[in-house]
Amino acid sequence: MTQMDEQAQILAAQQDPRAFGALYERYVDRIYSYVYHRVGNVHDAEDLTSRVFFRAISHIGTYKDQGYPFSAWLYRIAHNLIANWHRDRSRRPLVSLEDLVISSQPEEHPESRAQEEDDRELLTDVLQALDPDRRELLDLKFNEGLSNAEIGQVLGRSEGAIKSLYHRTLLQLRRELNKKGIEIDVEL
Repeated sequence: MTQMDEQAQILAAQQDPRAFGALYERYVDRIYSYVYHRVGNVHDAEDLTSRVFFRAISHIGTYKDQGYPFSAWLYRIAHNLIANWHRDRSRRPLVSLEDLVISSQPEEHPESRAQEEDDRELLTDVLQALDPDRRELLDLKFNEGLSNAEIGQVLGRSEGAIKSLYHRTLLQLRRELNKKGIEIDVEL
C-alpha cells in the first residue's frame, strides 16, 4: 500500500468508521507483536491490542498527518497504554528478548546448545538491567523494525535524541558484556 492509499483509507475512516477495518487489518499483527513483547503474555497482549484499536477508531477523527506513518500513531497509543498497564500493576516491565539479537539455529552438539542457552541467559540478564526506555528502543528497532524517526514519534523524542540514546545504549551493552568476559564488536 502506498502512502497515498493509506491517506485515502484514513480519510475514509474519518468519515465512516466501517472503513477503519482496512487499517486494522494492515496493522493488527504488528501492534499485537509489539504489545506482546512489552507485556509478555497472550491474554494481556490481546486485551491491550484491542484497546489500542478501540482508542484509534475513537480518535481517528482527530488524527492529523504530521509526516510520520500512520503506524507511528498506533505505536504511540500502544506505548501509552502499556505504560499505564505497567504503572497500574506496579511491576517491572518484562520484554521477551528471545529473538532480539540471537538467532536460534538447531545445533548438532549438546555443548553448542548449552553455550547458546548460557549466552541467551547472559544477554537477557544484561538487557533486563537496562533502563526501560533503552529496552523499548531496542525492541522497536530490532523486533518492530522501526526507523529512528518512527521510534522518536513513539517515545515522544526527537530523531536526534533517539540516535544518541541508541549510541549510548550500544556502548552500555558493550561495557556490561565486557565486564562479564564477553568481547563484542558493536558497530557504532
